Amino acid sequence: MKRLLSGVCALAIAGTLSGAACAETVFVQAGRLLADPATGKVETAKTVVLENGKVARVVDGYVSEPGGKVVDLKDSFVLPGLIDSHVHLTGEQGPNSRLNGVTRSAADEAMVGAGFARKTLMAGFTTVADLGADNKAIFALREGIKRGDVPGPRVIAAGSAVSVHGGHGDINGYSEEVMHVLRPTSVCSGPDDCRRAVREQVWLGADIIKITATGGVLSNTAAGLNQQFSDAELAAIVETAHRMGRKVTAHAHGVDGINSFLKAGGDSIEHGTWLDAEGVALMKKNGAYLVPTLMAGDFVARIAASPGNFFTPAQTAKALEAGPKMLDMARRAHDGGVKIAFGTDSGVSAHGDNAYEFVLLTRAGLSPIEAIRTATVNAADHLGITAEAGSLAPGKAADLIAVEGDPLADASVLQKVDHVIKGGVVVK
Repeated sequence: MKRLLSGVCALAIAGTLSGAACAETVFVQAGRLLADPATGKVETAKTVVLENGKVARVVDGYVSEPGGKVVDLKDSFVLPGLIDSHVHLTGEQGPNSRLNGVTRSAADEAMVGAGFARKTLMAGFTTVADLGADNKAIFALREGIKRGDVPGPRVIAAGSAVSVHGGHGDINGYSEEVMHVLRPTSVCSGPDDCRRAVREQVWLGADIIKITATGGVLSNTAAGLNQQFSDAELAAIVETAHRMGRKVTAHAHGVDGINSFLKAGGDSIEHGTWLDAEGVALMKKNGAYLVPTLMAGDFVARIAASPGNFFTPAQTAKALEAGPKMLDMARRAHDGGVKIAFGTDSGVSAHGDNAYEFVLLTRAGLSPIEAIRTATVNAADHLGITAEAGSLAPGKAADLIAVEGDPLADASVLQKVDHVIKGGVVVK
């Protein structure tokens, strides 16, 4: 029996089973430990004791017990597992993206997503929010990861975005016959229909409601980047989601869409490209979060300006307009005291490169510890999972990573994560 349990634990450590399958106590011996990024306090020579997928305690010195597993990170910097508040696991932008949209099934996308989920986990991101994917694909992937069928971060899933007919989030740029077949049921027009769309997304399994309050760069339509929902539709969406226990986050570039959504009581803004002083004041008044997705802006601007540009003309024009503005927007938001949560929009850029966002956040004026907070305590608060994630405290998920160097001196070291533990299981 002891040999059998040892084998089960070995499989769990390899990432092929869930952490619940491995009951052994894990002693993570940390040379330097940032247990709570909110404080910024780095402690030395500590042991984080993990039991049943949770942090049991943090003790002084390097300790262990017979029968427990020791993870020697005495030469490393240990911190909580990272949180990316904006990804799209079931795809990745490239020359074949438009073709993939009409040749891949939901099952195909779930399988593709499993590969990208593993890349994301190996990059040190133990929790993500997926904000836009085929319902069947992303909900199946979420549950598969939860069961331990495939390795990946915990997934908070929006499923299909609530969008306007003909706007960003609807199907654009194919023949009419194809678009009618592929159009998601989350597309709506009018307050009552948008209430229906929100309720249906919750019914199908959405953890959070994602809406497209404005036009978007990568929708293949020359419909601009300004507000697309009416004010009445925005109010109906937010009210309905909140009544059903869901937060609402809005893809929003244009200032009219940003401010109208915030006036409707929306919880967070994704992108925020044309955020203005009124928007900053509304975000602070509402306690709303900004998820700036600087990697997305950087990526689309570079692709659109490159000889190998694979965007359509409509996408290219919007990429060149919006992409270069996002870094300055994040700088103004930070200077204005807006709460920022980490999000990359990975799937636009490559999965697994998520930590480059830390580099861009510091370019926007955040200090390294502020940037780390966006991907730990801030993201946990933004997603409503503070009781489970964001810091290493007794009772919270045993999610942690380790790097060489000092990320408080140079946040770019987070681009090379050497060790990942998720739910008490060593996955890297």
